Amino acid sequence: MKLKLGIPKGSLEQATVDLFRRAGFNITTSSRSYFPSIDDPEVECMLIRAQEMARYVEDGVLDAGLTGRDWVIENDSEVETVADLIYAKQSFGKVRWVLAVPEASPVKTVKDLEGKIIATELVGATKRYLAANGVTAKVEFSWGATEVKPPELADAIVEVTETGSSLRANKLRIVETVMESNTQLVANKSAWADAWKRQKLEDMRMLLQGAINALGKVGLMLNVNKENLEAVLGVLPALKNPTISPLSDGQWFAVNTILDESTVRTIIPRLKQAGAEGIVEYPLNKIIL
Repeated sequence: MKLKLGIPKGSLEQATVDLFRRAGFNITTSSRSYFPSIDDPEVECMLIRAQEMARYVEDGVLDAGLTGRDWVIENDSEVETVADLIYAKQSFGKVRWVLAVPEASPVKTVKDLEGKIIATELVGATKRYLAANGVTAKVEFSWGATEVKPPELADAIVEVTETGSSLRANKLRIVETVMESNTQLVANKSAWADAWKRQKLEDMRMLLQGAINALGKVGLMLNVNKENLEAVLGVLPALKNPTISPLSDGQWFAVNTILDESTVRTIIPRLKQAGAEGIVEYPLNKIIL
């Protein structure tokens, strides 16, 4: 038996492959094939655009796949959410679909778009958003380059953004957030009901979440004499609980902890000054909570 898994083709592809590598799965993609290889004989991968993933999972063409919560909502797909995986193409965080207009536009709120034209790739969700705000406007599907359409081809757009830099570069101003989204591992309901496939997906979820938990973290281990132990522990962040193990002679201790990578360059010199020795920093692939 094999688990048929959809990998998002396009902007999320490399970030997804990198995440799976950190989780312990080596996926190899090729520009000539839509069937990546994976070093797990129980998994069969297929590249599918994120916009279509939920539909193929719902229909049972795939047992599971990774796609955005936004596209599950857009397609109104009946799928099982196995895990929320907070990563995107540029960062490890959520993305936003925002309502944006030209900087010089008089539009201040969504209410000001009554009778106007809005371009977006997320047509269904945008229509529902307008209806919830009591606004009637024309929503046009955009095949891409949505940021360049206002003001000649549309009065406003609904577009996805991580940092807002592309919108600012095109002299657009964010009016409101339509929705937040993140990557999800979703499963076909019949596949989720299958004991073997469910266990496989639960194991995959644990490893993927462990890889995300480890992002931006490093391990630190060191040795310290008994008389300097309190000073060394005082340097470590107060909310961290290091593992402290006595060494064979009873006068020295091994200290092991996990820290934010961004803080290590400041902490290591202070640890050395406090009496720590044999300080080793090491990378982390997974943290299983």
